[in-house]
Amino acid sequence: MGSTNSKPTLSPDSSKKAKNMRTGRRDSKQVNELCGLSAEIREPASRSPGVCSSNENIEGVFYKFVILHAENDVDEAIRIQNLLQNKFCIKPGIIFAEMPCGKHILENLGDAVNGSAWTIILLTEKFLNGPWCEFQSYTCLANALNKQHKYNSVIPVRPLNNPLPREKIPFALQAINALEEDSPGFAKQVERIFQESTYRQQREIWRRERMKEKLEHL
Repeated sequence: MGSTNSKPTLSPDSSKKAKNMRTGRRDSKQVNELCGLSAEIREPASRSPGVCSSNENIEGVFYKFVILHAENDVDEAIRIQNLLQNKFCIKPGIIFAEMPCGKHILENLGDAVNGSAWTIILLTEKFLNGPWCEFQSYTCLANALNKQHKYNSVIPVRPLNNPLPREKIPFALQAINALEEDSPGFAKQVERIFQESTYRQQREIWRRERMKEKLEHL
């Protein structure tokens, strides 16, 4: 799930260790609470004009990446989408706001994660405005753990504009090295992560799964 490195050795200070353990329990509790929200989550109150797509435009394409973002971060998500597509030629890509309007938001989330090779989590200050963004994160991480070909597919990104402070990043995402847009090594990290061979492998698996689903419904 993303580019991972071993965590630094914890300080021997027992109080710090106890704090980390409490944090872990807190986030474990949040996972259970977020999972319980699934029946209550509704479509966002509004979408940006011209962003929402039709089923026909989405379902036949396996994307290189999808950007999950806060409801008020559509413009920033589009900026990152354009950056990856135009500067690094990583295309096609999609942002979550472009998912079809006619489906339930949870169905769209599943389609977005399973219909793309990489899931980018846009970490801005708005990420923590509500439970939905964290729910997205835990869903992606669970999907990556349950499907071997999805390992290393979750990519947190701290953009130039209004990045989420590192100390506020949810516990479950702290084990993943986030892409830092202001880092001198950003371009090399992007090129190393988004490998064409990985995309083709995942696209083939996606096609086989879709074919199997169609046969089962005959």
